[in-house]
Amino acid sequence: MSALKSDFLRSLDERGFIHQISDPAGLDAKCRAGPIAAYIGFDCTADSLHVGSLVQIMLLRWLQRTGHKPIVLIGGGTTKIGDPSGKDESRQLLTPAQIDRNMAGIKSVFAKYLKFGSGPTDAVMANNADWLDGLAYIPFLREYGRHFTVNRMLTFDSVKLRLEREHALTFLEFNYMILQAYDFLELARRQNCVLQMGGSDQWGNIINGVELGRRVEGRELFALTSPLITTSGGAKMGKTAQGAIWLNEERLSAYEFWQYWRNVEDADVGRFLRLFTELPLDEVARLEKLGGAEINEAKKVLATEVTKLAHGAAAAASAAETARKTFEEHALGGDLPVLEVPRAELEKGIALFSLLHRAGLAATGGEARRLIKGGGARLNDKAADNETRPVTLADLSSAGVIKLSAGKKRHVLVKPV
Repeated sequence: MSALKSDFLRSLDERGFIHQISDPAGLDAKCRAGPIAAYIGFDCTADSLHVGSLVQIMLLRWLQRTGHKPIVLIGGGTTKIGDPSGKDESRQLLTPAQIDRNMAGIKSVFAKYLKFGSGPTDAVMANNADWLDGLAYIPFLREYGRHFTVNRMLTFDSVKLRLEREHALTFLEFNYMILQAYDFLELARRQNCVLQMGGSDQWGNIINGVELGRRVEGRELFALTSPLITTSGGAKMGKTAQGAIWLNEERLSAYEFWQYWRNVEDADVGRFLRLFTELPLDEVARLEKLGGAEINEAKKVLATEVTKLAHGAAAAASAAETARKTFEEHALGGDLPVLEVPRAELEKGIALFSLLHRAGLAATGGEARRLIKGGGARLNDKAADNETRPVTLADLSSAGVIKLSAGKKRHVLVKPV
């Protein structure tokens, strides 16, 4: 996108964050005139965010880095309904207690990326339950419902895709886009917020808010979306065969998080360095040009830089050192995942395929059997080809653990307790 002059939009454009902007020139001028407030909403569907949300978190971080005010909107109200965007079926409804527990978990993520406080560019956190929970239904419909047409709402991808696939879209979910638009208006009133950001699938919902602000109060509001991030192989970010790549260490260790980034595809290294780290662009350009085995050094830089932001410099350094010991010295790194198993079970013996499954190195027992038959399983760094071979206390190393491996990159230590 050419001719962007504000530090914020220019930085986003150079690093590949921008998919659409409702009024690029207008927003650019607004950013140059002084600090603006912008928000992104996060619903409380789990007790942690995963790397699928990392682009949005980095958008807020760059907003603050370039002199503006981030607003993290926690969807304590909208989580009770569910966003139909990108979904083939209705979201499971959560209880208020589940929502509160999830909210506490995801709030802790943002403290790693943003500086919160009361200053003009300090981040703030808001909860849309504060204004949504108390709405009176009939007055709300009279005041705001008249600004939305069903005809227009049916053209939005979040609705159209569900209907084309003949999957049910409940009236409850249909209301979501109206409430999201109202969120934007409320934040404009309360925080003088002028920009909502989100993923490209949120474009229609965000534009609804832009138009609602204009129609109701004559406000000048803006929309900015980022592209859907997939790997070069077409996989969705944040999902692996082993599960989601969570940002909270309670859900996923810093070492496993580091390993996810270390193992990205070669073609993704440059793009991910731009999006998920703050390395200077000339250094990114140098790293992505590395060829052959040298690209692995760029992947280590990517893994360490992303892990620094999510878990801190000490955790990133420790994860990198564990990987070095594990893969270069074939030693036991201190951050390798540990599975604790009752000593009594190991005295009797546990079938290798079952233990691989329990260790998370295979999604099912059947997958573990196939891994062993295909020669991809190792026990204490030695090939294991007998799927029912009992793993016992006799397999303990001098360090008092048993090392299980799936391929060359995934390892778990089994520890008797």
